[in-house]
Amino acid sequence: AGAIGVDQQAHHQAAMSDIVADGVAGGGNIVSIDVVAAVIEAGNRYLLTRRQAGVHLEGLWEFPGGKIEQGETHAEALRRELREELDAEVDIHELVLQTAHAYPDRTVTLYFYRCVLRGVPHPMLGQAMRWVARQDLTSLGLPPADAELIRLLTGSA
Repeated sequence: AGAIGVDQQAHHQAAMSDIVADGVAGGGNIVSIDVVAAVIEAGNRYLLTRRQAGVHLEGLWEFPGGKIEQGETHAEALRRELREELDAEVDIHELVLQTAHAYPDRTVTLYFYRCVLRGVPHPMLGQAMRWVARQDLTSLGLPPADAELIRLLTGSA
C-alpha cells in the first residue's frame, strides 16, 4: 500500500476537527461520539500513537483508531482509520472492552478490539508512534477514557 493522498489526509483532519467542534456547535449541547480503537500487541508491547495538535486531547498517547462514520460497521471504521493513520492493514479479532467516558463537552463510547498487524505501520499524518511495554502503559499520558482498558491490560485494580 502506498501513502495516502492529500484528499484522504484532509478528510481525516476534517473528521478530527468535527470531533473537536461537535461539542461546541449547537450551543454547547453534549454530543455522543462512537470510536473504535485497535489494541495491537507484539512481544508484550502495545502500539500507541500520539494525538496531534489541534484535536481534542492533543498530545496524549492513544490506541490507534477513530470516529465511526455514519453507515460504517466497527470493522470498516477500524480498517479505514488504520489505513489513513498508519498505512496498515489489520486482522480484527474480539472486542476487548466497550466503555464510555463523559467529557465536559462530549460523551465518547469506545470499542477496543484486539487486532493483528499485517505489515509494518508507518505514521501517515505526522503523528508520533511507539511500541510501549505493558508495565509502562500506566506512566504515559493517555485519555481518561482509556483508564479502564489500561487497568485491564496491566492487571491493576
